[in-house]
Amino acid sequence: MSETIVKAVTDPAFVIAMLVAVAVFATMLTLMPALSGNSMKARMKSVALERDELRAKQRARLAAEADRRRRGLREEQSTGMRNIVERLDLRRALADEKTLNSLKMAGFRGQNPLTRFLFFRLVLPFVGLAGAAVYLFLLGGMPDKPLFIKAFVCILVAYGGFYAPVLYVSNRASKRKASIQKAWPDALDLTLICVESGMSVEAAFRKVAEEIGSQSVELAEEFVLTNAELSFLQERRQAYENLAGRTGLESVKSVAQALIQAERYGTPVAHALRVLSQESREMRMNAAEKKAAALPPKLTVPMILFFLPVLFAVILGPAGIQVSERGVFGQAQQ
Repeated sequence: MSETIVKAVTDPAFVIAMLVAVAVFATMLTLMPALSGNSMKARMKSVALERDELRAKQRARLAAEADRRRRGLREEQSTGMRNIVERLDLRRALADEKTLNSLKMAGFRGQNPLTRFLFFRLVLPFVGLAGAAVYLFLLGGMPDKPLFIKAFVCILVAYGGFYAPVLYVSNRASKRKASIQKAWPDALDLTLICVESGMSVEAAFRKVAEEIGSQSVELAEEFVLTNAELSFLQERRQAYENLAGRTGLESVKSVAQALIQAERYGTPVAHALRVLSQESREMRMNAAEKKAAALPPKLTVPMILFFLPVLFAVILGPAGIQVSERGVFGQAQQ
């Protein structure tokens, strides 16, 4: 048997066949990467295509948002609303510089939002008073309360209707400031890169507006508006001050002052942007650390209410079951 195996292995035809098989296997192993292509290049190409697609979608969304806002600013006001506001002279009575700044920080610009704001401040108290009166006196709400309490509730609802537009504008301004503050350090880094690469401030703002829109549409809108103001305002300083006033953030005010000084005295913009970007990042990190430090006290009450009872049940449950079983078993023996 062994002689047969040795003879088969040493056969020249068998040796040639094995060598041919090994050569074919090595050839296929060598040509497989070339036939399958470069996987890294394919992945990089797919990532580039996906990035271009996301940028195209983001630009389309920003264009649609800008077009919607432009139509909102150009649309005709309601004649009755405008006539009521002008006839009662509500702008002098209810609108001041603080109100206008609040509307700007909330993203409402132009005369139409101001007219609607004043109209709703006039109408909502009467609507709230009428609704509360119908509920309390006609529908029989709060039947066990005296007339004085019902009248006080009606006045309170009317008072709330008078300040409801103010609360809405303040809430929207807070959300908008939070969105801008979150994306501001990244926007400063992008602006610094653009300025150091040789771009002008207008071109840098335009490029940053295109890139930062995926993170904060509000900040991209502010950059686009500032870029437009830099083009048509007589003083560039006014454009930077308008940017700081519309956002209401100290970090944006610092950058605006740095840009104003850079253009007035010829100081390098890149150095100021680098320092302010680092400060903004440190402020954001400090805010995150502050929230993290405030988390343990906030978790104390939920842990006492929800975790400790379950923990006690898991620890003392088996002991209670054993005690109850022993008691039942002792009674059965008695």
